[in-house]
Amino acid sequence: MADPSTYRPAPGAIPTSPGVYKFRDAHGRVIYVGKAKSLRPRLSSYFQDLAGLHPRTATMVTTAASVEWTVVATEVEALQLEYSWIKEFDPRFNVKYRDDKSYPELAVTLNEEFPRVQVMRGAHRKGVRYFGPYGHAWAIRETVDLLLRVFPVRTCSNGVFKRAAQVGRPCLLGYIGKCAAPCVGRITPEDHRALAEDFCDFMAGRTGNYLRRLETEMQEAAADLEYEKAARLRDDIGALKRAMEKNAIVLADATDADLLAVAEDELEAAVQIFHVRGGRVRGQRGWVTDKVEDVDTAGLVEHALQQLYGGVGGGAEDRGEAVPREVLVPALPDPVEPVREWLGGLRGAQVDLRIPQRGDKKDLMATVQRNAQQALALHKTKRASDLTTRSRALQEITDALELDSVPLRIECFDISHLQGEDVVASMVVFEDGLARKSEYRRFEIKGFEGQDDVRSMHEVISRRFRRYLQERERTGEWAVPEEGPEDAADAAADGSGTGVDGTGTAVDTRAEDGRPRRFAYPPQLLVVDGGQPQVAAAQRALDELGIDDIALCGLAKRLEEVWLPGEDDPVVLPRSSEGLYLLQRVRDEAHRFAIGYQRGKRSKRLTAGELDSVPGLGETRRQALLKHFGSLKKLRAATVDELCAVPGIGRRTAETVAAALSSRTPAAPAVNTATGEIIEDGADEPAPAAPETAPIQETP
Repeated sequence: MADPSTYRPAPGAIPTSPGVYKFRDAHGRVIYVGKAKSLRPRLSSYFQDLAGLHPRTATMVTTAASVEWTVVATEVEALQLEYSWIKEFDPRFNVKYRDDKSYPELAVTLNEEFPRVQVMRGAHRKGVRYFGPYGHAWAIRETVDLLLRVFPVRTCSNGVFKRAAQVGRPCLLGYIGKCAAPCVGRITPEDHRALAEDFCDFMAGRTGNYLRRLETEMQEAAADLEYEKAARLRDDIGALKRAMEKNAIVLADATDADLLAVAEDELEAAVQIFHVRGGRVRGQRGWVTDKVEDVDTAGLVEHALQQLYGGVGGGAEDRGEAVPREVLVPALPDPVEPVREWLGGLRGAQVDLRIPQRGDKKDLMATVQRNAQQALALHKTKRASDLTTRSRALQEITDALELDSVPLRIECFDISHLQGEDVVASMVVFEDGLARKSEYRRFEIKGFEGQDDVRSMHEVISRRFRRYLQERERTGEWAVPEEGPEDAADAAADGSGTGVDGTGTAVDTRAEDGRPRRFAYPPQLLVVDGGQPQVAAAQRALDELGIDDIALCGLAKRLEEVWLPGEDDPVVLPRSSEGLYLLQRVRDEAHRFAIGYQRGKRSKRLTAGELDSVPGLGETRRQALLKHFGSLKKLRAATVDELCAVPGIGRRTAETVAAALSSRTPAAPAVNTATGEIIEDGADEPAPAAPETAPIQETP
């Protein structure tokens, strides 16, 4: 525990300007990010007597070892920078909402010649009109299915559309009247676009005029004795009314607003958001967070607004679709003007951020508040059960393996290959009984050729913990053994922000700025997939590195036995044991991750062509060469001057390609396996697929 007075800035050193500040721990990791209208009084408040601080704030300042700040021009810039840093550094003492999934929206691609209606997720695209978000994709499809009777807009993919145009025959929707079939020219592009715009107007809430127009046309058709047309219009009106009933009107027509409510207790808070578009509730979403920092309702609202709108990207048109005209909240952030200005900048127009005081909006806010309270109660019920089960599992593992402490971080390693080829390994991480996918890692075995699971396990464990010791060396606590050549090939998985450079050397892009390092944290328990041989290999690797404070065990698949180093007999956990179930989940996750990596490498190797290994030749120029010459046979026969005639291919590249192709043995001529006939132009065809054989079992 650090003493805050040891890193307190000197008097007068802190500016009085707006800014954003970061607290770091002894390892340089960012543990808290905050903003302030004036940095000096805000930061000074952290360095008062610990007895006067909130318990969570006191824990944060005693965990920290330094503080730094960045001055900005306005409070709006401070708000934006704070959100960016929270997303970038993931500080442990900041409020983090668990549910940030992408909700589905109904999209109309007005940027295409023939606009298409479809379900979309993720960032908004320019020229696409969005409606929603919705809680479930099926809710969008039900609404669209009703509306296509009246607005038969195209819903097919580009591939289906092009295929129908080629054969001159529409798809099923075109035959049953739920598509105007622009693919075969039944409707002009102009009329189809007008149909799509009518669809958008109806979804935007402008329904009254359209329904009245249809009713007038129905009455006129009946008066002219056109009963079939009148019946069709009657059915259209019924379909539109059923679509409208699915989204009951809760506010005045054409009202666009987001309503946000918060339910909280001392430890956790739940946020519920209703999206109202065109006076109707189009979607609902919710988040739950641990109150790891001292924050009131207004602060929770500000964090929720950052989470909800901070990821909005694209052009002004996209931002305008995401931020409505009104945002109704239970408490206003303090100060509120920077948040209003920030939201207005995202929307491109003024945003009314306020607390509803009376009328329908206040009543709807009460409904949102009840949903938030129910969500918090449900979450607490589920989490209590989950925590109980996970705590029991970890305690059973501790008792069975006679560990000194509960293994809050467990790492598991698995080896995978296909009959000695594409040998890879995986490392998965479980913290507090839950998978931590951002910490997963994968390895390619390069120390030797062939199949040897024991030797592979020794190599992987050595590489992982050699990297750990390199991180520890920064603090002067460990002497690091000499690095092996295979350590430079360690590849990070799941987009963790690390990787390798162009020479294959490992690059840790997050080592100096407070972000998590690749192998910085040791496990309390190391699990290997296998029995005595794999456990012995892992123990030998740890001994060679001088590491003696990490518990090790192996889980054998045959009888689900737990093997410990140096023991002749395994530890057998009861089949109903929660501890055994947790170890099985960890082992199975490592197996899944390793198999996925191994299959990907094998697929890439089998589909690689002769041009793939030519240095300096990328995908675009490879495709240009094949398109120009038509086949590898003609490409091999081409001269350097003929290669230079291809756009984008210079003389040096042409010489490299010619030399690479000439050094390889031409493929054997293709043979018709049914007749034995040699196909003369077989070299012009793609490489034949491997013959079908009995399935080959993959070795994990």
